[in-house]
Amino acid sequence: MSAYPNATVSPLTEAAPAVSAAVPAPATVPVSTASTPSASDGPLPVLGRDVTVPLVTGGHVTYAALDYAASAPALQRVWDDVAAYAPYYGSVHRGAGYLSQLSTDLFESSRATVAAFLGCRPDDQVVFTRSTTDSLNLLAHVLPEGCEVFVFETEHHASLLPWRGARVTYLDAPRTPGQAVRTLERALADREPYGPALVCVTGASNVTGELWPVRELAAAAHAHGARIVLDAAQLAPHHPVDVADLDVDWVAFSGHKLYAPFGTGVLAGRADWLREAEPYLAGGGASRRVARRADGGVDVDWHTTAARHEAGSPNVIGAYAVASACTALTEAGFDALVARECELITRVRQGLADVPQVRVLSLFGDDAPRVGVLSFVVEGWNSSHFAAALSAEYGIGVRDGLFCAHPLVRTLLGGAPQEPGACGAPEAGPGERSLNAIRVSFGAGTPDEHVERFVRAVRELVRDGARWSYRTEDGRCVPDRG
Repeated sequence: MSAYPNATVSPLTEAAPAVSAAVPAPATVPVSTASTPSASDGPLPVLGRDVTVPLVTGGHVTYAALDYAASAPALQRVWDDVAAYAPYYGSVHRGAGYLSQLSTDLFESSRATVAAFLGCRPDDQVVFTRSTTDSLNLLAHVLPEGCEVFVFETEHHASLLPWRGARVTYLDAPRTPGQAVRTLERALADREPYGPALVCVTGASNVTGELWPVRELAAAAHAHGARIVLDAAQLAPHHPVDVADLDVDWVAFSGHKLYAPFGTGVLAGRADWLREAEPYLAGGGASRRVARRADGGVDVDWHTTAARHEAGSPNVIGAYAVASACTALTEAGFDALVARECELITRVRQGLADVPQVRVLSLFGDDAPRVGVLSFVVEGWNSSHFAAALSAEYGIGVRDGLFCAHPLVRTLLGGAPQEPGACGAPEAGPGERSLNAIRVSFGAGTPDEHVERFVRAVRELVRDGARWSYRTEDGRCVPDRG
């Protein structure tokens, strides 16, 4: 892939350190040579696809991982790339040794691969972080003084909560894409005084899976002198994200939702606010020069590149894993990925529509385009009880609760935005109503059988009830093993 250690470092890395010419080309690094299969051939190979789990009713079954919106399984291709590089691991940027310089080249080439995957502009920066949450907190840290932030109440907490030092305008949940654009336009037109402003918006909801009108929202923001950041945590694994085409100022996403292991995120976009702010973390790597002053203090000259906000020893393997995932998804073909996922979405939607007791949650209506994320409630069932039965009796992993988007789920369930409720159902037992929902999510590695088993399980549980008794323990509904 293009992120191998001997690849040319992109201009996006600005003054990134390069491997010395005296160091032999690292042609002996045993990188993965397998190409990623096309998504048109079926699900992409992922880790855990053959894992079996026990059922409370007896026997074992292959685990159906339908919680991709929380964390997608790592692609086998990504794992193989990481395993091939792991023996050559070294700390980056300041080591004279061969492995350190090799790892430096790999780290910076991974940055270039991510930039290409996102369609970044030539002067954009790509900063490696820990997660989407970390990326958006970094952006909150670099906001200029007096900046006003506009965010819909429909956002995941990662994009709803970081703006604690700014003046924040929370916008009500829209019921159509057009209403979202009009709501933002009115809010931006009314702001006083006229100064720096930032709009934060999701690309695809982590609750409903619905696609948001990002390009139109970006146009509205820019028309009123505001900037916009795209939370692409749920969008990037399912659809191509092109920063220049969408005309967003920044994009944030997480590796663990993009079929890479945990621990790495990305913030990519305009460099000026990042370059002008104090470093997110102070320490080695962020500084170019540190000197004592005569008065006993310390003078620091900080980097102006992405390194300014990457203090400490970076997660080289994590960055490489994200770059490998970007390459694998590109090779698989997003057109085929989207087409196959649409087929799975249709199967799930039709299967749930055949069960009158099931209500699928939606902001924009049943026909709104979406990624492979759907949330629903079942009449007569506590959501935690239903999710527990799916797991214990069918080997299906879904999520229940408020999905770190509490105001949105409460709105969709007809509760007040301030109504109490937490992820899970600590105060409700099996059969009792709770202000929670069930979420099923899937993606590039989901076999058809997993979706078919899920639809069958929903139908059987609603028709026949659970075959096992359950109790609430530490806020979770679990099988009662007596």
